[in-house]
Amino acid sequence: MPKILVIDDQPAVCVALTTLFELHGHEVRVAATPDEAMAAVLGDELGAVVQDMNFRQSATSGEEGMELLRRIKAVDPELPVVAMTAFTSIAGAVELIKAGASDYVPKPWDDQKLVAIVGNLARLRALEQENARLLAQRGRARHRLAERHDLAGLVYASDAMHEVVSLAVKVAPADVPVLITGPNGTGKELLAAIVQANSRRRGRPFVKVNAGALPDELVEAELFGAEPGAFTGATRLRAGRFEEADGGTLFLDEIGTLSLNGQKKLLRVLQTGEYQRLGSSVTRKADVRVLSATNRDLPRAIAEGSFREDLYFRLNVIELTIPALRDRPEDIVPIASHLLDRLAARAAGGERVTLGPRARDALAEHDWPGNVRELENRLTRAALVRKGETIEPHDLGLDAVARVPPAPIATGAAPAAHAASSAPSATSSERLEIERALVEARGVVAKAAASLGLSRQGLYRRMDRLGIQIERKLK
Repeated sequence: MPKILVIDDQPAVCVALTTLFELHGHEVRVAATPDEAMAAVLGDELGAVVQDMNFRQSATSGEEGMELLRRIKAVDPELPVVAMTAFTSIAGAVELIKAGASDYVPKPWDDQKLVAIVGNLARLRALEQENARLLAQRGRARHRLAERHDLAGLVYASDAMHEVVSLAVKVAPADVPVLITGPNGTGKELLAAIVQANSRRRGRPFVKVNAGALPDELVEAELFGAEPGAFTGATRLRAGRFEEADGGTLFLDEIGTLSLNGQKKLLRVLQTGEYQRLGSSVTRKADVRVLSATNRDLPRAIAEGSFREDLYFRLNVIELTIPALRDRPEDIVPIASHLLDRLAARAAGGERVTLGPRARDALAEHDWPGNVRELENRLTRAALVRKGETIEPHDLGLDAVARVPPAPIATGAAPAAHAASSAPSATSSERLEIERALVEARGVVAKAAASLGLSRQGLYRRMDRLGIQIERKLK
């Protein structure tokens, strides 16, 4: 259990509080003067402080305690301090809270209430310290990864992306095909660049092809090349992408949209390493590592007959899946800040703009169907239309998520609908559950959705079906 520091000049009070906290499993340290208290704060791992506000028999103003509180907060701003005194006013209690006290308990105290207050504060501090430790540990892990490997400028903070990037650099030297999956706009091409940059083929050709943009009749010429006269308009020798990538890496984006005919031709070169230019009978060989990417569910496409299973297994020796941006909210603000830095570097004069607090909230609330690509689009717009140095929600086109104050809940159903039966129906139970979650989340839909185990859009759909509306008041 976290250690509690008791600060009081009266030995009887110190004994009583020590006994009380030790009975509830806490280790206790005692200090009789401000100097002893500061020594304990500087030298011990404390969970909370319970301090008197006067340290001389004749003192009743609380000034000594206020000064000590300020000294403690200057050293450790996050350390919870509960102030105790028999001599203070309501105004004095307010002043204590303003100075940084976590709570105020009058003397004589209520044992049960005091133990609950101090215990909760100590446990919260322990959780915050553990969270900070884990965040620092994760930050060091990201830093070490970036020091050892070329991450191609990728910015992230989430554990989910760290796992993906760690796997990418681990498999990069293996020289096997890699399939990168994930929604549009999540950065699949950038992840492919990381694989290439950390492979044995770094420094050699890295050729990118949008397979989804290849007309069926040009697939063969685009990938394998064409001799002059091979088709109408072919007046000169044309090298194919496999030839250009020889010795290096070929990245096939949107591979899931390649036609069945194109898939057949691609499969052959992956199996044998051999190909022929269109209009030629000469067999050529290519030493190429193939990376591919898609936003399609390829196993489902195989079941539907629109993607070859044998090609899927050729491409998918290693699969890297990038989560949607909404599933890694820790990445949103770091990516946004990086994009703003990049926009500032491109702008005339290099003027730097920042995200206001309400804009950060709006970014966190948005569902990001377009992922990082949408985020970049909105930030580019905001940097152009803003009126000040700080970006606000309306600059991002996200006014609807700005909330001041928290949204009240209004329902669209008539009261009679709830009185139709004395027993609650499944629909009314669902409605009550959603309304309760929205109230507890103070109208923040993303928080309510998380508490219900739903996506934000999923909760919106249920709210629409049940006639639940949120009235938003904007500044």
